[in-house]
Amino acid sequence: MDLQQLRYFLAVARTGSFVRAADEENAAQPTLSQQIKRLEAALKVPLFDRLGRGVKLTRFGEALVPRAQEIFRQVAETERLLGGMQAVDGGRLTVGVIPTVLPYSMAAPLAEFRERYPQVDLEVREALTERLIEGLRAGQIDLAILALPIKQPEIVCSELFREPLLVAIPREHPLAGEAMLALPQLVGEKMLLLREGHCLREDVLTICRRVKVQFQQVFASDHLASIFSLVSAGFGMSIVPGMSRGEARDCRLLPLEPRAVRRIGYAQARGHHALPVQKRFIEFLRKREW
Repeated sequence: MDLQQLRYFLAVARTGSFVRAADEENAAQPTLSQQIKRLEAALKVPLFDRLGRGVKLTRFGEALVPRAQEIFRQVAETERLLGGMQAVDGGRLTVGVIPTVLPYSMAAPLAEFRERYPQVDLEVREALTERLIEGLRAGQIDLAILALPIKQPEIVCSELFREPLLVAIPREHPLAGEAMLALPQLVGEKMLLLREGHCLREDVLTICRRVKVQFQQVFASDHLASIFSLVSAGFGMSIVPGMSRGEARDCRLLPLEPRAVRRIGYAQARGHHALPVQKRFIEFLRKREW
């Protein structure tokens, strides 16, 4: 049993597919499958039930997942501690950011931090919330910038700022002349949302459920840019973060009444040994005017 086999095992467990796991790990699918078989042979237990095109963890596989994650957390911790990362203004720092924040609010701060502290080996990873939380648990990510709240007992979060959620509608829409919109005015409208897994999607659905607003979902995407393009073309409307208003060149953006916001903050693994460079980065974030 080696770390590469365990890394492949976690990828298959996460994706439920040898093909998708191989794609995420930039490995040939036959190579990945062979390594999984060698791992099963070494442990003398089956880790997956092969179900046509998909796979499902056996009870042995389920038991291995948290232990494999702990192994990688310890490996990452050891690398940090032995890699000369105790310097306040140097060392390695891995920051994860969700896609609906990175291009709008974090690109410039990250660039500024790198310029201010050129000795820091800063790595940035963009991923959905679930993947970032997994990275924090495994010690592969030091800090994650995401939408709050995160209801995970092993994850500690702190709020950085709040931003308004706005309604993006076509300029020719009958409601485009309004100064603001109440959620009940969206009943029955064609709505464009991000795909499942994006926390912004859950924020929007939660807000609408709270006031029993039902709409017609006509499109789901991984990119806000695609949503804005379709809104401007008259395909429907959407609820978007205020920080993305720069992409809404051909849309009308209206505030909601009552005011809807999403909370943005940073998350760390509870009990994780925060090195000085990580504390410096947190201090840098908290001093910014968002």
